[in-house]
Amino acid sequence: MKNVLVIGIAGKSGSGKTTVAEEFVDCVDSHDIEIIRFDDYYKNQDHLTYEERVKTNYDHPEAFDIELLIGDIKKLKDGVPINKPTYDFVNHTRKKEYQAINPRKIIVIEGLFTLLEPKVRKLLDMKVFVDTDDDDCLIRRITRDMNERGREYESIIDQYLTCVKPMAQQFIEPTRKYADVIILHGGGNQVAINLVKAQLNEFINKEK
Repeated sequence: MKNVLVIGIAGKSGSGKTTVAEEFVDCVDSHDIEIIRFDDYYKNQDHLTYEERVKTNYDHPEAFDIELLIGDIKKLKDGVPINKPTYDFVNHTRKKEYQAINPRKIIVIEGLFTLLEPKVRKLLDMKVFVDTDDDDCLIRRITRDMNERGREYESIIDQYLTCVKPMAQQFIEPTRKYADVIILHGGGNQVAINLVKAQLNEFINKEK
């Protein structure tokens, strides 16, 4: 592999990180870019019962296998393919299937704690923080969890108040200071998104 550009996208749950990441993917050839979702690196919980898994604080950094993520990023930067874990959000544990990921010119790491761990930050060439109003984040989370993950409304609100919001205040919002680019209002801020897209296209053109 020649030079590899690794972009980290962080932000609160429901802030629009995924939308922003997909905007980046759409601006270059699909063979040149890959998204690695932090959420797939939740720790395996097969050894726990379903009732025990439900009680896990999924909005705390310790819920993630950070070392596995770091190892996979290093491999991709070195031109080595990886077998990325995939996560089952209905059963709260890893799926048996892995996803084969080949090295790309641009790697996008997207997730809650992308900018929290110093060893991850050192691997990032560009750090992006998606900053969105709390009310908008909550509405998006309710819609996603009910439609895509089969969650009940009351359960979503309880988790948001007891885990999601306090964990965001403690661990995620402080990482805003590490960002090179702050995208306000999530995926709706086309001006900020286009500025990053221009950087991506410039990088790709230099590598041709």
